[in-house]
Amino acid sequence: YYGVYPIKVNQMREVVEEIVDAGAPYNYGLEAGSKPELIAALAMNTNQNSLTVVNGYKDRDLLRLALLGIQLGRKVIVVIEKYSELIDLMALSQEVGVEPLIGLRAKIATKSSGKWASSGGDYAKFGLTITEILQAVKYLKSINKTHCLKLFHFHIGSQIPDIKTIKDSISEGARIYAKLYKEGAKLEFFDVGGGVGVNYDGTRSNSPSSINYTTKDYVADVVYILKQVCDLEDVPHPNIVSESGRAITAHHSCVVTNVFGALEIGSETYNVDKVVSENILVSNMRELQTELTEKNYQEVFNDATKLKEESVSAFKFGILSLDERAKLETMYWRICKRIVDHASKDEYAPDEIMLLKNQMASQYMCNFSIFQSAPDTWAIGQILPIVPLHKLNEKPTELCTLVDITCDSDGKIDTFLSADGPTNTMPLHKLNNNEDYYIGLFMTGAYQDIMGDNHNCFGRLNEVHVFCDDDDPTDFYIEEVIYGNKASHVLASLQYNPETLAQTMKANVDLQVKRGKIRPREGVDLTDFYEACLKSYTYLKK
Repeated sequence: YYGVYPIKVNQMREVVEEIVDAGAPYNYGLEAGSKPELIAALAMNTNQNSLTVVNGYKDRDLLRLALLGIQLGRKVIVVIEKYSELIDLMALSQEVGVEPLIGLRAKIATKSSGKWASSGGDYAKFGLTITEILQAVKYLKSINKTHCLKLFHFHIGSQIPDIKTIKDSISEGARIYAKLYKEGAKLEFFDVGGGVGVNYDGTRSNSPSSINYTTKDYVADVVYILKQVCDLEDVPHPNIVSESGRAITAHHSCVVTNVFGALEIGSETYNVDKVVSENILVSNMRELQTELTEKNYQEVFNDATKLKEESVSAFKFGILSLDERAKLETMYWRICKRIVDHASKDEYAPDEIMLLKNQMASQYMCNFSIFQSAPDTWAIGQILPIVPLHKLNEKPTELCTLVDITCDSDGKIDTFLSADGPTNTMPLHKLNNNEDYYIGLFMTGAYQDIMGDNHNCFGRLNEVHVFCDDDDPTDFYIEEVIYGNKASHVLASLQYNPETLAQTMKANVDLQVKRGKIRPREGVDLTDFYEACLKSYTYLKK
């Protein structure tokens, strides 16, 4: 068995270093899918007994890098994704006098389910058709280079939820491997790709955020099916290669963020006392407040919602004053809160009332960016385990959703895990102005850590690297603290020169001082403050 870690899952140096170090006794290698990744992999993976697998589309420089690795005594296997790459590789090989190690990636017919199903099948982005694979073998025979062909590879997608899909793919892939071997391609490695999923939602099901198998199940099926097919076809058993990045890295990282406030619908205090000659719409809403009971909450909700809609129309036509509209809406939200309380005691509450319950949930404001730290929750609806890190001995009483600090309405999380499956709210504790309240987003080590972007110029978070250590009195130690991006760093990545910004700002301040609009001492303070902001963390201060 030769495992390789696909560094696209998390290319951070600290992550790759740990995997290479921990995997050294097992000859665990790396997989690269781009030129920069291969540059890193060649320097990081110096174990000559492990594999370096090169996937993705390739140009001449990338192919030359792979051959450079072979010249250094490494087992660098170039996986052919499109037929023309094979022609280019063999021409370059002859030019530099280095024989390549070649792999062929197949577009197998088996397709996965879940969010990455398009990675497999006839219309997949990568891989060769059966026809192209046979042409590749024929071409290598024609130039007497079939001995360079070392690996057969396929990949049907990330986060495969159903073990049946894995079994089907191994059965198909094993047959192709066996037939190719009989065609004269003396393959040594059978690369099953990645796809081993992670049980994000805890259900152990074939839902997109879970898996209905264990690692042991996966290994047993791969080995058993491959052995069975090879024995039936009377071909040698190959070395097995896997590229499971998510299963390796997902659990190692979490995001910790402080909650600094809450947005609560209808929490405003407004005087709704009755006045002489108030609008009939306001009076009717007041009556509904009085009439509401546990038995008629559905009827009252319908009437109150209708009144609120009519009030907006009346306001547009100038019939309702601003004060009257504020009174009516204040009473409406008070009614809704009471309706939610009644519905929580009713196991047969109507769907629209349950929807209201979710809509009335508090929005807890969190000091982070979804787009930087948990982009898949926005992009593909990925569910992550999220829990409070404080008050674990107290029952949470507030139904909440989470919003970040970006100026983007998509910067929110409103799908959470529960014992009954995905839900639109999660219970958290009531905030106290005098206390810190932190929550954790877990299992963010795969993709989230590396795919985040600087939306709204929010950069990378502060990082703390924690190591378990049984010999330490606390059972752990903090190895390293890496400070997050400063505003100047993020702006520089967008082609702003921080020094030029500071100089321009100082010139503007000096001009106002010269005109007598600002006192000299105040001008110095303003300039210093601006420059301090340039050097500061991009997230909110407590």
